[in-house]
Amino acid sequence: MLRLNDVNVRKFKLSEQFVAPYKDSEVPWGPVGYVTFKRTYARRLAEFEEGAVGTEEWWQTCRRVIEGMFDIQKRHAFLIGIEWNDAKAQKTAKEAYDRLFNLKWTPPGRGLWMMGTRFIYERTGAGLFNCAFRSTRDIANKGGYLFAWMMDALMVGIGVGFDTLGANTFTVKEPQWTEETLLIEDSREGWVKSVHILLDGFILGKKVPNFDYSAIRGKGESIRGFGGTSSGPDPLIELHNNLKELLGPKIDTEIESVDIVDIENLIGRCVVAGNVRRSAALAIGQSEDREYLTMKNDQEKLYHHRWGSNNSFEAKVGMDYSWHAEQSAINGEPGYIWLENARNYGRMKDGKKTDDLKVMGFNPCVEQQLEDAELCCLVETFPAKHDDYEDYLKTLEIAYMYGKTVTLINTHWPETNAIMLKNRRIGLSQSGVIQSFNKFGRRTMLQWCDEAYKHVGELDKEYSDWLCVPRSVRMTSIKPSGTVSLLNGSTPGIHYPEDEYYIRRIRFASTSDILPTLEKAGYKIEKDSYSPNTMCVEFPVHEPFFKKGKREISMWEQLEIAAQYQYYWADNSVSITVTFHPNEAEEIKDALEMYEARLKAVSFLRYQETGYEQAPYEPITKEEYEEMIKNVTPVQKIETNEGGVGSKYCSNDNCEI
Repeated sequence: MLRLNDVNVRKFKLSEQFVAPYKDSEVPWGPVGYVTFKRTYARRLAEFEEGAVGTEEWWQTCRRVIEGMFDIQKRHAFLIGIEWNDAKAQKTAKEAYDRLFNLKWTPPGRGLWMMGTRFIYERTGAGLFNCAFRSTRDIANKGGYLFAWMMDALMVGIGVGFDTLGANTFTVKEPQWTEETLLIEDSREGWVKSVHILLDGFILGKKVPNFDYSAIRGKGESIRGFGGTSSGPDPLIELHNNLKELLGPKIDTEIESVDIVDIENLIGRCVVAGNVRRSAALAIGQSEDREYLTMKNDQEKLYHHRWGSNNSFEAKVGMDYSWHAEQSAINGEPGYIWLENARNYGRMKDGKKTDDLKVMGFNPCVEQQLEDAELCCLVETFPAKHDDYEDYLKTLEIAYMYGKTVTLINTHWPETNAIMLKNRRIGLSQSGVIQSFNKFGRRTMLQWCDEAYKHVGELDKEYSDWLCVPRSVRMTSIKPSGTVSLLNGSTPGIHYPEDEYYIRRIRFASTSDILPTLEKAGYKIEKDSYSPNTMCVEFPVHEPFFKKGKREISMWEQLEIAAQYQYYWADNSVSITVTFHPNEAEEIKDALEMYEARLKAVSFLRYQETGYEQAPYEPITKEEYEEMIKNVTPVQKIETNEGGVGSKYCSNDNCEI
């Protein structure tokens, strides 16, 4: 795979003449699109030009992304000695830029935040990938490395799925405590190395030195490479102490599934507290492991660290779902993952296949089936933002090309590179699916899916042959989306909108210099009722192409839509959290039995108006919306030197930790 700095060629650039008109062009933002962009994805201009002031505008982010995308292609071509036609690339890049600028497609949040940055060139391409999976089955031999790998991935913003197959495979050992001192480097690698060493002590009985934290930069100092600010050493110190407290009493006993999840959850707590990235994790346990399946019932540990993963289990077609369905009806967990369906099928329409039998698990939002140590890159398209099918196909080609391009770049994990070289797995996704149904018709959209999937297959043949790489083992999925879909006002993934009119609340640090602009524009701003030093801003939203929302939709219709997309579109998986009403709770068991052979994964969540103050979404009436909107002037420009907070790993708030 490609190491960008190993290829000495002139970087790919779009011409100033081409880009200039876009500087003053109107962007088709959704109701909270521009604010979301500036808050999340706009990088500081000083990263690219010394002394520059302010943060990117959308035309600049689009330029960074497209130039980075085509530069990877160019370097790959020169590295392996194949033809590179710069004039042809320029033409395609301009089309890609225009369609991105007009929000007909986007890279994942990872791509908007990281593509074209120095971090990708100088450190690792891993920051461009959304999600990963690691199995713990070999933990007895690989020791702390598996958890260090997961921590490393989380710290570069990758969501990680993992299993509990390492349970009962080794006895926890007494580390060889030494008088030596290890000075922990002030870097991601330094933090990860320290956790690796500590866990090797308990898993393999190796030497563990005293840790010296004095080199770690102080709280609030900037992190130049990845972006963000430092938390200081405290979260790492706490993680080391928590791991000792967890594993110390377990010495001379077998590791259990709950211990494996606790270790990863404690790591997740550290990563989040480390102030570099919100993150996400998914645990996959066994159906009969009741201790694992009920571990979140311990409220004290739940609040401390067990919130750090969504917990699912490997379901089997034909099993008795009675107990599990009752749990889902209570608290939304566990989720259901049919690994055998994932291993044996791409799209359900295409029948059984044998080309992906090494699948071991899923990413946190379960739209991508993955081998152990495999990564995935997702790309988002918005069918409802197009005029017709031919228009959508043009966008789909660009989106496909982005995903395939990211598979050309290497990571810093050799075993991951080996799998990526072979599989080239990508995830072309759709958001605003329900809007597309309402705009074009359900039958029309399913026909689009079927025909477009075949078109993607032809694209993959063409581009793989040109790039001299294997065809992608899987290419399509439905991700739940989240922040990215807010940019153009699309409904997330396959999910229904909250209502026709609603309030969308977004939180900002109380020191954010974006807040004065929002206040001047007339948006309601108040202190966050739950988090200190945080302000909550209300944005009124009117949903386009609306017919019905979450309050009206049945559990059964949601399941059927997911199954249809698994049949016609997704050869990976469809991420679906089915919201159910109280009167449907007793039907979850029946639903699982009816859809177990048509889906690869599903989770359930009771729909309820929480009554919480400042909920992220709050339905309102048309009259309330019109009253709110009268007082608001849409924000056209935000002058700030405050860089975006960066993308959460992958998808939406349901997957985030």
